[in-house]
Amino acid sequence: MIDWEIVVDNLPAFASGLVNTLILLVTVIVSGFAISVPLALVRATRSPYFSGPVWLFTYVIRGTPLLVQLFVIYYGIAQFEFVRSSVLWPLFRSPWFCAWLALTINTVAYTTEIFAGAIRTTAPGEIEAARSIGLSRAAVLRHVIWPSAWRRALPQYGNEVVMMMHATALASTVTIVEVMRVARDVYTNYLVLTESFGVAAAIYLCLTIGLTTLFRRLEKHFLRHLSRSDTSHTSGQRAERLNPKVA
Repeated sequence: MIDWEIVVDNLPAFASGLVNTLILLVTVIVSGFAISVPLALVRATRSPYFSGPVWLFTYVIRGTPLLVQLFVIYYGIAQFEFVRSSVLWPLFRSPWFCAWLALTINTVAYTTEIFAGAIRTTAPGEIEAARSIGLSRAAVLRHVIWPSAWRRALPQYGNEVVMMMHATALASTVTIVEVMRVARDVYTNYLVLTESFGVAAAIYLCLTIGLTTLFRRLEKHFLRHLSRSDTSHTSGQRAERLNPKVA
């Protein structure tokens, strides 16, 4: 049986933790997106001198666990005396900054590869057609390459945002009081699983549903031209079946 009194008594703490989770998630996603877009453009270039360093960065970050990266930033960097005596020390001794930095670096690595892959698969005919009407490289990038790549990358990017929302639970390991930290505190105080981690699981599930619904609507908005073309194609096939002599 669930002890609802414990759940109700700790709802304010869970609400406060949810706010911290959302703040951390939004700041990470915004900063990660802003950094990954230019890196994706560099990663998609044919020159190994430009794309090589970006590839190495994404390879190393994606090849190591996020928890290790968080511990290296929060605990490892503090071991260097020149860091503790520098102007950066107020930042690196802050759990919020270290959690934001680790999560941002991690999502940048994955998002860069997602966007770079979408950019590389842009149809050459689209680019040639844009250049044939006199568009500059910047205009081609802005009006042709990026909108097309964004539509292709949107489903994978939505999955990355959901995964990053789940990853915010690791911030509790560096003393940030978010949803998972509140659940751990409730379990420590009452020794009950459902009322602690069960509530946390329900909160993460609701966030997941909300994010997936948001990105489905975004996909429907940006890919609506495909649904129209599919409808036209289906209507044409239906007309052929009704009147075979038309073909």
